[in-house]
Amino acid sequence: MPITGGTTQAVNGLTARWAGVCSAGTVFSAAGVWPLLAFLADGARGPARAELARALGVPAEQAAAAARELLAGPAESEALDSALGVWTRRTLEPREEWRAGLPADVHGVLTGDPALDQREMDAWAAKRTGGLIGRMPVEARDDTDLVLASALALRTTWQRPFEARPLRPSAGPWQGRTLRGLHRRSVRLDRIGVAAAPEGRVTEAKVLGDNGVDVHLLLGDEHMTPGQVLAAGTAALDGTRPVVRGSSLPHGPAGPGLRVEERPCAVPRQPTLEVTTAAFEVRAHHDLLDLHGLFGLTSARDARQGHFPGISASPLAVGAARQSVLARFDALGFEAAAVTAVAAAPGGAPPSPPGRTSTVVTAAFDRPFGFLAVHRETRLVLAAGWVDEPR
Repeated sequence: MPITGGTTQAVNGLTARWAGVCSAGTVFSAAGVWPLLAFLADGARGPARAELARALGVPAEQAAAAARELLAGPAESEALDSALGVWTRRTLEPREEWRAGLPADVHGVLTGDPALDQREMDAWAAKRTGGLIGRMPVEARDDTDLVLASALALRTTWQRPFEARPLRPSAGPWQGRTLRGLHRRSVRLDRIGVAAAPEGRVTEAKVLGDNGVDVHLLLGDEHMTPGQVLAAGTAALDGTRPVVRGSSLPHGPAGPGLRVEERPCAVPRQPTLEVTTAAFEVRAHHDLLDLHGLFGLTSARDARQGHFPGISASPLAVGAARQSVLARFDALGFEAAAVTAVAAAPGGAPPSPPGRTSTVVTAAFDRPFGFLAVHRETRLVLAAGWVDEPR
C-alpha cells in the first residue's frame, strides 16, 4: 500500500512542529509517534478526539486508515522495518470495530505480572529494531490496561562511501578537537543546496543510500536554533522553502559552511563537490506527555474520566507515552531505530598551466548540525535529529 502525499504531509508537519521545540543533541521520529496517535484518535471521543485530530493534521475518522498506510508503506522497502504492537489486560475487552482497524496479528495479552509483561514487550522491541533498542520505553505496571507501541528500524549503505580522516575544526564549538571526520568527492553538484528560511539560510547535503533511504545533512546560519534548521530542512522536502542547487550557486561564500571557487588544475576537470562531516551517534528518550499539547494528549491524560469508548467499554486514560530513539552515521552508511509506546491506565596537486581552472564546491559540517533520514520515493521523514557531540 503506497503512502499518499496527504499522509506524508501530515507526518512531516508533525516532524516540523516537534523540531520547533527540540533541544540540541537529540533525535526523534514523528513517523513512530503518528500511527499511535492515529489509532488512539480512532477510538477517542470528546475533547481528546478533537485534540488528537489537530495534532495528526487529518480528521479522526480518517486516522486509522492513514496509520495502516503509514505502517505498510515502508515495509515494502528493504531498508525499513515497521511494526505495531498492542497488549491488553485479560479483563479488558477491546471493541471489535477498533480491533478490526488494526493491522493483523498485532494483539497480545498482559498477564498482570509486571516483570513477565515487561520481558515480553522488551523482547518485542529488540526483535523489531534488530537489537538497536532493547527495551520498551514504557513500563508494565500492575494497573496497566493497554499498551500501544510502534517500532521503526532503518538501515542503508551509502551509494558511495566516505573516506575516514581526522577532522580538526579551526573555529566554532568543536575547535581544538580531533573528530572522526568523513570526506568524499563527487561530480554531482546538485546534491548540495541552500534553502532560504525567514530565520536564515540552511545548507543541505544529500547523502544517498543504496536502498531508497537518504540522509540530508543540514547546517544553518550560526544564529539559527536547531528547531529552525530542522524545520527549514523539512519544508524544503515539498518545495515550501526554495533551494538553490549547487550548480547554480554564486562563487565565493555561498551558504553556511559552503564555498564555491575556481582552483587551478593540470588537466580539464569536471566541477566537483567536496563534503566533509563528522561521524555521529545520537540517542534520546522522550516523554511525550511533557509536550502533551503538541501530541494532542492534554485531555487524554486526565485520569478522572475515560476518553476512549471506541477502544473499550472500560474507561481509559493515557498514563504514559514515551519514545526511545537511536541514530548512527558513519563512513559506510546510516542506521536508526525508534520504539514508541503509549500505556493506558484506568480512567478514573603539481603546478598547472596558466589559466586552466576547475569549479570546486566545498561543504564543511564542522560545527553542530541537523539531519533528516528521508524515504526517497515519498519524501517522508523517518527520523530527525541534531548533532552537538560528534564522535
